Amino acid sequence: MTQHTSLSATAPDLPLWRGWLAIVFLGIGAFTIVTTELAPIGLLSSIARDMGRSEATVGLTVTLYAWIGAFSALLSAFALSRLPRKPLLIGLMLCLALSNGAAMLADSFGLLLSARACGAIAHGLFWAVIAASAAQIAPPRHVGLATSIVFGGVSAASVLGVPLATFIGQESSWRVAFGAIGVLSLVVALVMVPVLPGLKQEEARGGRAALAGVLRRAELWGIYLATAFAVTSHFAAFTFIEPFLREAPGVQSSLVIALLFGFGAAGLAANFVTGVFIDRYLRSFLMLALCMLSLALIVLGYWRDTLGVAGIAAMLVMWGAAISAIFVGFQTWILRTAGTAAMPASAIHAAIFNAAIGTGAMVGAWILSSSGFSTVMVVAGLGGVVSILVVASIGRPVRALQPGLSQ
Repeated sequence: MTQHTSLSATAPDLPLWRGWLAIVFLGIGAFTIVTTELAPIGLLSSIARDMGRSEATVGLTVTLYAWIGAFSALLSAFALSRLPRKPLLIGLMLCLALSNGAAMLADSFGLLLSARACGAIAHGLFWAVIAASAAQIAPPRHVGLATSIVFGGVSAASVLGVPLATFIGQESSWRVAFGAIGVLSLVVALVMVPVLPGLKQEEARGGRAALAGVLRRAELWGIYLATAFAVTSHFAAFTFIEPFLREAPGVQSSLVIALLFGFGAAGLAANFVTGVFIDRYLRSFLMLALCMLSLALIVLGYWRDTLGVAGIAAMLVMWGAAISAIFVGFQTWILRTAGTAAMPASAIHAAIFNAAIGTGAMVGAWILSSSGFSTVMVVAGLGGVVSILVVASIGRPVRALQPGLSQ
């Protein structure tokens, strides 16, 4: 089997500090788009009350968003491969700002879904491009670190974005929360203008041929499958984390926000640790993180009512740290394995990732309607076990290259 180990050779000729600054701001962009995607998770109760819908129905604002994001990410392999990255990223952030503004002003559930759907298109396109762009800027042997910085935006969205949106929703309204995210999207777009370099276009085959080439590679399909199980499991549980915590004995509304902050803080801290070690110990980190995810979910499902606040907090910290390492690990593995096909491989990964978010939210809602929150957590934990088995069956990841070396 041929191993593709070099990423794009199209990285711009930048000073080292400028390249890393650009990667940091790509991470800030990731924070913004993930906050947009996940904000309804902390606002389910208030949106449900205002719109006269059930919490499971309002979960569609996450499910629909994710599925449309999956489709647009896949579309990016055909439509975006030859477009200049910098204006594309800035334009997509502006679309996200408009979507959040429309969501703030929506006076019916249908209009809210429509506003979210427009944002989801920009989200999927952005997510398909961002990891490959970071890999293009970063030195080849530090792709894992660059990926961890970008995916640090995911953890930061959990530690800051979702809890802050929840706080704003409780103190004011969910509409103000969406408006605040829209303003943030606009600010990020404006800041990207001077910060992002003008990335050169990759020399690649046509979108359809490149996509077909990726789909023929069995080693990538193993990573995609493991990603699908892990992300579906996580979001089946996480979509309903706010009402799950509200039902726990001794957990008040203000404590829900603190627990969500703890979840995200653990993910953010794990992101830094993962960035240090991921380029050397990718598979080991992934296996450990998947075990932690499964354990935390199963314990929460079976023993939430007897754990106490401290026990629940401990499981949330374990869960938050684990999912952060999982996100970084799978994306880094894809980039290493794909080599020069990083763009189409990332597009497919983003499509599967977003489809898994939507599937997870749908599965969680279905289980919730028939069994309850505890069953959602247990089933999600078992899904994590399946991901562990898939990772165990995949060959060892391609090692990151030192400059000037080849494999």
